[in-house]
Amino acid sequence: MSNAAAATSTPRRGVFPALQTHPGADHLTQPFWDAAKQGQLVGYQCQSCGTVLLPPKPICFKCGSETFEWVELPGTGVVYSRIIVRHPLREDLAEVCPYVTGVIELDGTQGAGARMIANIVDCEADAVAIGDRVEVVFDHINEEMAVPRFRPIADSYK
Repeated sequence: MSNAAAATSTPRRGVFPALQTHPGADHLTQPFWDAAKQGQLVGYQCQSCGTVLLPPKPICFKCGSETFEWVELPGTGVVYSRIIVRHPLREDLAEVCPYVTGVIELDGTQGAGARMIANIVDCEADAVAIGDRVEVVFDHINEEMAVPRFRPIADSYK
């Protein structure tokens, strides 16, 4: 895993700007954001069946357990789905279009795998394909928050 450079206020093509400046976390989600600030991707793992829940929930959807622990994930995964936004949804997003939003199936999350929606950065939007391998990078918005984004792993292009 690697960390992205500190965020700048200048819009960057392909990088959807963080709309929040703090995570607005509760007792269930704060550990995720604390780990992100440290450059780690973590998941909420059921101690009974091993299912990883992202976002965390108080009860495991698979086995009904209420016992969890935060575990560090490899920070890699596969693009499960993606969309290229070519037309700005708002006028202030014109400079960042096109950008890619993807559903990433995370490695280290058994079975079907936990999935996470994230901006895919550091690439040409049209180059991102379903099945591409990606790795997490953290965009440090400020001292309170780092946003996980993903970028293609160079040797995984088809």
